[in-house]
Amino acid sequence: MTNYSYSKEQMMDQIEATVTGRVLAVLVKVGDTVHAGDDVATIESMKMEIPVSSDYDGRVARIAISVDDEVEEGQVIIDLGS
Repeated sequence: MTNYSYSKEQMMDQIEATVTGRVLAVLVKVGDTVHAGDDVATIESMKMEIPVSSDYDGRVARIAISVDDEVEEGQVIIDLGS
């Protein structure tokens, strides 16, 4: 995994997994514009499909997950830039 370092001016908002589970779908791609409340991914946890929504407005700068990846609650899955 690549570590990214950003200056304060470049600081990005991050979208985190809300539950531990398996990624079923990534609903955005790098360069897409998202708004607060938009669903960006779907995670399966305990046989339920849980949508992950953005808390921020921004442009998708990096996607750190793929379909079928196992993710932990609180794991950064998407970085947003301005």
